[in-house]
Amino acid sequence: MFCFRDTFGSVEIAFTDRHGGVSSPPFDTLNLGAAPGDSPEDVEHNYEILARELDTDPGTVARMHQMHDAEVAVLRQAPPPGSPPRVDALVTDVPGLVISARVADCVPVLLADPEAGVVGCAHAGRSGMAAGVVPNTVRGMRELGADRITAWVGPYVCGACYEVPEAMQADVVAAVPASRSMTSWGTPALDLGAGVESQLREAGCSVTGFGSWCTRETPDLYSHRRDGPMTGRSAGLVRIRR
Repeated sequence: MFCFRDTFGSVEIAFTDRHGGVSSPPFDTLNLGAAPGDSPEDVEHNYEILARELDTDPGTVARMHQMHDAEVAVLRQAPPPGSPPRVDALVTDVPGLVISARVADCVPVLLADPEAGVVGCAHAGRSGMAAGVVPNTVRGMRELGADRITAWVGPYVCGACYEVPEAMQADVVAAVPASRSMTSWGTPALDLGAGVESQLREAGCSVTGFGSWCTRETPDLYSHRRDGPMTGRSAGLVRIRR
């Protein structure tokens, strides 16, 4: 269920894998996304299983309708599953509220200042990273009083696997130079994790637990690049413990 889970002072963070749920192939089994093809009832059941593992109520797990953009929402409570905010990052200072970002190759970013009691999460895909979703998340946390922010970067498709057209690479690298990469077969690529890490450090964050798993190369994780549109979504989750 979790490929990584830890506590950091008053903060708990976790990244899920694809095991421990009820979804049928090819979404087997802990699909947390709403991609067409999987049963909505199974996805909701997976959230119930996840909440049970976190020793909380499913209603405390906040989701996003992710847009591959840079908008951030400040949450005071979890929105209903049927009407999540249309954003790519969440921040909160509410203890017990779990905020989450779903991915299947994009970068899940978790952030926390335990002393200030502020946490954030971001879904950083190619477009969102270039648009500044990560710096915007840090800014949103600082507006809630965060100062010393630590960030965790979860599993994503690595720079040796994420092939893109040369013109697309040039556009993204113009915004985030550290994202330039090359595939293992010698074609233009992007390293979204390296780009996100550079943005975090520029924003004054400490980066720990830098993700070393490549989603495309790891069968235990979902990957759109490997499996196409008929794949599920994993999640990064963070909360301030009560």
